[in-house]
Amino acid sequence: MMNKEPLWTPDAARISSSPMRKFANHCEQQSGLKFESYSDFHKWSVDQAPEFWSEFWDFCNVIGIKGNRVFANAERMIDAKFFPEAQLSFAENMVRLKGSEPAMIFRGEDKLQSSMSWDELHALVSRLQQAFAAEGVKSGDRIAAMVPNIPGTVACMLAANSIGAIWSSCSPDFGEQGVLDRFGQIEPVLFISCDGYWYNGKAIDVSSKVKAVSAQLSAKKTIVLPYLELCADAPKVDVYGERLEDFINSFDAKPVTFERLPFDHPLYILFSSGTTGVPKCIVHRVGGILLQHLKEHILHCGNTEGDRVFYFTTCGWMMWNWLVTALAGGSTLMLYDGSPFAPDGNVIFDYAEQEKFDFFGTSAKFIDAVRNEGRKPIETHNLSSVKTIASTGSPLSPENFQFVYDGIKSDVHLASVSGGTDIAACFVCAVPWSPVYTGEIQGAALGMASDVWDDDGRPIHGEKGELVCAQPFPSMPLGFWNDGDGVKYHDAYFARFDNVWCHGDFAEWTDHSGMIIHGRSDATLNPGGVRIGTAEIYNQVEQMPEVEEGLCIGQQWDNDTRVVLFVRLAEGVVLDESLEKAIRLKIRTGASPRHVPAVIVPVEDIPRTKSGKITELAVRDIVHGRKVKNQEALANPEALALFANVSALQT
Repeated sequence: MMNKEPLWTPDAARISSSPMRKFANHCEQQSGLKFESYSDFHKWSVDQAPEFWSEFWDFCNVIGIKGNRVFANAERMIDAKFFPEAQLSFAENMVRLKGSEPAMIFRGEDKLQSSMSWDELHALVSRLQQAFAAEGVKSGDRIAAMVPNIPGTVACMLAANSIGAIWSSCSPDFGEQGVLDRFGQIEPVLFISCDGYWYNGKAIDVSSKVKAVSAQLSAKKTIVLPYLELCADAPKVDVYGERLEDFINSFDAKPVTFERLPFDHPLYILFSSGTTGVPKCIVHRVGGILLQHLKEHILHCGNTEGDRVFYFTTCGWMMWNWLVTALAGGSTLMLYDGSPFAPDGNVIFDYAEQEKFDFFGTSAKFIDAVRNEGRKPIETHNLSSVKTIASTGSPLSPENFQFVYDGIKSDVHLASVSGGTDIAACFVCAVPWSPVYTGEIQGAALGMASDVWDDDGRPIHGEKGELVCAQPFPSMPLGFWNDGDGVKYHDAYFARFDNVWCHGDFAEWTDHSGMIIHGRSDATLNPGGVRIGTAEIYNQVEQMPEVEEGLCIGQQWDNDTRVVLFVRLAEGVVLDESLEKAIRLKIRTGASPRHVPAVIVPVEDIPRTKSGKITELAVRDIVHGRKVKNQEALANPEALALFANVSALQT
């Protein structure tokens, strides 16, 4: 049961000074309405979506031609178009001449620190743009990058976009086949990599992988960004490809020329996790990503000119794409690459304190790991500059909501958010006007008709159902690459409910107009015909000091489905009869009798994707004797073997 009292409530001064309140005031003046609450404002943003998006374009001073029409093809959601007459450049809204103030500050574990000013970023983008053009790169071409989260990566993406090329990236820890499964589908004209990277204090040489991948891609050139060679204590590695400095050496910086393109011109190709087959190539549009990200950064998160914005992410997770758009609002990017626990669990908090983060974004898993380590940054670090702590990637458990306020910072806006790679944005998001309640995402994002529906397509409140979006929004994908008839795209999101986006999350509205995400619908348990969210079980067992983490699946058994819970136990703990009983009691009393697993199995490791999400579907396939099609998508594919032929699941 959720607490009735909020964990945190914004004061009147914070609300009145927030960009969201300022924009609401502007919209009140334009519409003649009065928004007494966030619910009022959100309802207007959905009911009058064309007016909302048009006013927001003007409010955040988007550079480009807006055109006269805001919305077209309203009858079919899948065909809807925003700003069909617009012409704009994503990069033009990001790359500015602003002098020597930092556009980006970087740390690679404890191995490297650097910064890049706004003028230095402009100069590097200029030289890269000229070099790309000299290689014959043109609008619509793909540039693929297997790269760390460093300033040079951001510059390469912006240079690609400045001439209308489509950017696609993954992190350098992907295996060779995982890279080829992604980039092989999109036929890039250039391949960008690095000379290596650091992880957990160890230098990782990727030259042999770069050579193998390059040999099988269509790219006519491989460009190598420096990273290890910039670190004094890094071993010397062989470099396969043309070094960045050699690639741009013959070009001097000059004013960047920005190619203004239609709102629906492709910007990014992002990839699904690929744990159940070859990853889907999701094509995102220039204007939709720019508007959605600006809305989330400025209105929902309050990130504005001069703010220092951090998100712990790799270039293989959509949060990297989200993070870099903060440049469009004039914020400084705080980049980090490597393990968040190298050299120890203080490294990110040291960075936040020393560089004075305004916005601190991370994953639910990171917060959980900090709590499990027994760390309390609230006692060891001065985080007075941090206004907002954001969490995504998986549901943030109730105890970790509490831990943020008890263990990290007591006066902070905790913004649990949820969306996905599919939309590169959020369905439910931070609301700076509203209190924060334990276990709840604060509310639906502006302009998003987010809702929860039952199996018959009826809106429900206080019950678990499917997360849907009932109206078009700007960051709907253009489609999937190489899906000419659009059938795969339609079947992924619009097959469940006609003309309505069905996202595949199992969700529930709360009495505070907030939302709880209970896990993925396709991983939802169904014992006895009752749908159960796996997150509800994790929220209970992971409160127990004996349990580090859990993974739950439904096993087909005796003409029904039984709940199986795998647990990774704390060091030295043994799953005996007493602990099994305690786990079942915790779940029974904290969730419900239906949530109690039929079988509990200890495991040494739990498989997860590169972005840190546990892979319930892959484990379910292994348990049922089915082959996992794409183990390259996993960060630790060797862990899958732990779930095959488990004797406890045979009886």
